Amino acid sequence: MHAPGNGPAFAIYYSLLAAFGVLANLATIVILSRGRCGLSKCITQYLISMAVTDFLVIIAAVILSRLRVIYFPANFLSTTPGCSVIIVFSCASRDSSVWLTVAFTFDRYLAICCPELKTKYCTEKTAVVVITVVCMMCCLKNIPFYFIYEPMYMIDKVPWYCSIKASNYISIAWRVYDWLDRILTPCLPFVLILLLNVLTVRHILLASRVRRRLRAERNGKNQGDSEMESRRKSIVLLFAISGSFLLLWLTYVVNFLFVQISGSNYSIGSNANDPKFILQECGYMLQLLSSCTNTCIYAGTQTKFRRELKDAFKLFFNLIAKLHK
Repeated sequence: MHAPGNGPAFAIYYSLLAAFGVLANLATIVILSRGRCGLSKCITQYLISMAVTDFLVIIAAVILSRLRVIYFPANFLSTTPGCSVIIVFSCASRDSSVWLTVAFTFDRYLAICCPELKTKYCTEKTAVVVITVVCMMCCLKNIPFYFIYEPMYMIDKVPWYCSIKASNYISIAWRVYDWLDRILTPCLPFVLILLLNVLTVRHILLASRVRRRLRAERNGKNQGDSEMESRRKSIVLLFAISGSFLLLWLTYVVNFLFVQISGSNYSIGSNANDPKFILQECGYMLQLLSSCTNTCIYAGTQTKFRRELKDAFKLFFNLIAKLHK
């Protein structure tokens, strides 16, 4: 874990991120839960679960972690047990969000590239099971983080703040666990999502070429393809979500690889002139931004979602107007 920057720029960025992230994810959860967006129940389950975990990331990693440090540096959450719980909460929600994105990408890969498995795997029941297992595993995986910290200060027998125990720096078990943590999130998901997207694109290109040839022979070149058009929106949604994840996590992954290859340490503190600190903090900022982008993606790619969002805004402003009167 790192000490987030606490300058004015960070205060403004994380405040805006928290406000937008909370509102955007709550709106997404409500709209998708109503089931009026024309999406299958399987896709809807994944999108709702991703919105819930993104909302929890904003609460834990932005509001309770970064904004707390900036605006309220000394409160009960700053005690060693308090900040240890927040760290576990942040990591578990982050990992759940990442791996649910992988699960969604894999689900869409099977639906598009493996039609023989689609009817068995791409169902609402399977989605609920996968979501439950992913979230439980992510929570269990991050429990050890609670036990690696010790107090920085003891004031009136109360332990304050979190500092990694010195023994963990020389512990082989901890070093192995730390490596596994970095590989499982986000390196392995990054590779899996990239690979699944490449395979999906390859399949789509081959299938489209064959389908166009067959339809041209049967019906003439100017005939439309309703089946391909119906799949287009689902494909656009998949690529938008996974592409956004890859772009916003890229800096974090680059920083991780740089630290491992160069043998340097993660930057601690807030030296704005240190290139390592700039790369590291940009990685964290973009990583957290990924918890807010899916709402914009849905609004940009899904007509029915956009209509529901507009109706929600109208209802909200009408309510404000009535209360003002």
